Amino acid sequence: MNQTGFGRHRREPHWHSPTALQRARVPLQRLDWLLDDGSLTRRLVAACGEAFRVAPLDQGWRRPLLNEAGMLGMHPAHYAFVREVHLLCDDQPWVFARTVIPPHTLAGKRRRLAHLGNKPLGAVLFADRSMRRSPVQIARLRPGQWLFDAATAPLMETPAEIWGRRSLFYLEGHPLLVNEIFLPGLGE
Repeated sequence: MNQTGFGRHRREPHWHSPTALQRARVPLQRLDWLLDDGSLTRRLVAACGEAFRVAPLDQGWRRPLLNEAGMLGMHPAHYAFVREVHLLCDDQPWVFARTVIPPHTLAGKRRRLAHLGNKPLGAVLFADRSMRRSPVQIARLRPGQWLFDAATAPLMETPAEIWGRRSLFYLEGHPLLVNEIFLPGLGE
C-alpha cells in the first residue's frame, strides 16, 4: 500500500472531536463504542469471552500517515514504530487497531511495546499507573481512504462506511497514538 507523498494525505479521514453534530451522524450501535473512555480490550473480552484474540497483521518502522505525524508532533518523513492488528471474536474481525509509536517513546521499559506479539496493547496501557489519555477524536472512513482499505481488507463485503476513533496515550509523558477502527461485525 502506498504511503508516500501526496497520496497519503488525500486518502486520510478527517478526524473531529465528538461534537453533538458529529455524534448525530454516527449509527447508534457504534456511538457507545466510539465514546467509551475505558479499555477497549476489557470491553471486547467482556463481550466476547474466551473467543477474543489479537491477530497481528504488520509491525515495524514505517512513516506515519500525515495526520498521525501531526498528532504526534513528528516530522512526516521520520519513522515511527507502527503496529497493526485485528481484534477478533470467534475469528471475526471486530476492530482494526493501528498504533504509532515515536522512537523516543520506546526507551527504557517502554521498549516492551515493540514486542507485544498477540498480546493486547490495552492491557499494557491500562495497567500502567503513569498512563494519561487525550480526548478521543472520531472519524467516518470510506472506501479509498488508506485506513478504511487496510481495516476492511479481510471482509467478504465492503461496507459503504465505517467509524473509528483515535487518541494519544502518554506513558511517563511519552506519547503513542492509537487508532481503533470499528468493523461491521462488532458486537454481533
